[in-house]
Amino acid sequence: MNRRAVTRVLVYLSLIAATAVVLLPLAAVFLTSLKSEREMAGGSGALALPDDPTNVHNYVTAFQDGRMLSAFGNTAIILVVAIGGTVLIGSMTAYAVDRFRFRFRKAVLALFLVAALVPGVTTQVATFQIVNSFGLFDSLWAPIALYMGTDIVSIYIFLQFVRSIPTSLDEAARLDGANAFTVYRKIIFPLLKPAIATVVIVKGITVYNDFYIPFLYMPSEDLGVISTSLFRFKGPFGAHWETISAGAILVIVPTLIVFLFLQRFIYNGFTRGATR
Repeated sequence: MNRRAVTRVLVYLSLIAATAVVLLPLAAVFLTSLKSEREMAGGSGALALPDDPTNVHNYVTAFQDGRMLSAFGNTAIILVVAIGGTVLIGSMTAYAVDRFRFRFRKAVLALFLVAALVPGVTTQVATFQIVNSFGLFDSLWAPIALYMGTDIVSIYIFLQFVRSIPTSLDEAARLDGANAFTVYRKIIFPLLKPAIATVVIVKGITVYNDFYIPFLYMPSEDLGVISTSLFRFKGPFGAHWETISAGAILVIVPTLIVFLFLQRFIYNGFTRGATR
């Protein structure tokens, strides 16, 4: 009993320590966002309480000067189109690879794995040339095309779920005269709801937080997204950490809310895909 009690105490202490490591930086950013320029100039500590907890001036400045409204709009467009395309391409690819028998099928699966293991940075020169040759550079279509065409992980997530669907459902539909696309549209796709929820959440957070692709392929200020909007503070607000912190909070809040409400879909989706 004593050994079990000590183990439980150590587990709780480790959880508390991990929670503190995660929450302390967020708390420091949030408290800094509520402080005035005078407080920051006076050497106020990162975890010191602000003189006026209701001060929202930094948030107004970050929202206006950081062009957050247009950034949220551009991010929403990219998210909706890229995630929708990823769901369709990933689910169709998984259905075709699992249900159809064709030459070099194993080679295709192996190439998917190789593509997932190759670092994306090593192919950026060729990728940039291809995107530029199609006339997609400096447009919203550049990140959309890249996000839809490079997500091998989503294909594997869908593949695990498609393999769990009995082929007898396909055969019964074929006997009723359904073709391959009808089977996918009316049987396979509706049964992929847990996988779709998992891909939407994971892919959405990845696209929302990505900085490299929007910064490289959309240099125009009118095409800024959430991740690159904070980069605008490097000039006039480079030393104003209170404004930068307010902008960071504006970026963090949407993903935090979405994750808190939909986290059960992530865990359930991965669990069901692993056990079936």
